[in-house]
Amino acid sequence: MPVPRRFDRRPPERDTTRINERIRVPQVRLIGADGEQLGIVEIADALKRAQEADLDLVEVAPGSKPPVTKLLDYSKYKYEQEQKQKAARKHQQQVNVREIKLRPKIATHDYETKKGHVERFLKHRDKVKVTIMFRGREQAHPERGRALLQKLFEDLGGLAIIESAPLQEGRNMSMLLGPSKEVDKLADASATDGEAEKPAEASAPAEPSTPAEADAPAEPSAPAEPSAPAEADAPAEPSAPAEADAPGDAA
Repeated sequence: MPVPRRFDRRPPERDTTRINERIRVPQVRLIGADGEQLGIVEIADALKRAQEADLDLVEVAPGSKPPVTKLLDYSKYKYEQEQKQKAARKHQQQVNVREIKLRPKIATHDYETKKGHVERFLKHRDKVKVTIMFRGREQAHPERGRALLQKLFEDLGGLAIIESAPLQEGRNMSMLLGPSKEVDKLADASATDGEAEKPAEASAPAEPSTPAEADAPAEPSAPAEPSAPAEADAPAEPSAPAEADAPGDAA
């Protein structure tokens, strides 16, 4: 079954700045486009001057009597105001509040662990709310909680300042700690050390060009092996003498 869509039925935000004909007062204090004071004038005269200068008549101080108006390009003015607001939000530092809970009879190992968390939060420039939780008869000895909070503050070694002293509310006692100036010094020092350890990546010196390998001297050609002397023609064997015809038998 498809999920029905939910429409935002809230009306869109309307610009409440009054300009031009929306300014419904008989007189206004007028400021020129260059910032010059033109004094108190009739609203009709102010609108006429705005039309002649091809500008808008913008109410910049509605709470004054009479209201203060100025001749300016409203679209440009609105854009500049939005850019200023964006820049202010960008540079605004968001502060987080962390909370650490302890018991009056906390073990040493657990205490050291919790203290490490508090140090880490403070080094990240966060505030820390440390809460001591009492149970049963422990509520009859709130001084133990204060002593534990004071001990934690001293063990932090100057990383924190107490922004809110220990205050007991019901079964809990809390104290608010904020980062001290020592945290900023540590952050700056660590950043400096990091830059020092990271050597500037200078361009590696160009390797000297290897000298052109000189042509290796031609290896002397091995002396040609003397050709074997041509075998002398063996002397022709003397042909066997032709056998003399045997004398014919006497007829």
